[in-house]
Amino acid sequence: MPVLTIRDLPGAVLCALRQRAARHGRSLEAEVRAILEAAVRNERPSNLGSLLANVAREVQLTDEDVALLHQRDRSLPRVVTWE
Repeated sequence: MPVLTIRDLPGAVLCALRQRAARHGRSLEAEVRAILEAAVRNERPSNLGSLLANVAREVQLTDEDVALLHQRDRSLPRVVTWE
């Protein structure tokens, strides 16, 4: 199983994690594993529209760029023969 190392964790955070683990009757490692699993499980899966919107923001897509996309040739592709 993979190993995760966390460096420079503030002492107060480590202390709080130990207390939380004790309250839940778990080891520190088991508590951190449970916290990470819960964080990932609660993430909502992204839909395609959201992913595309994020990409457009990252590349700074402009309204002019979108207009060019709408001008593309929408005719059906022609069949290519290799003879």
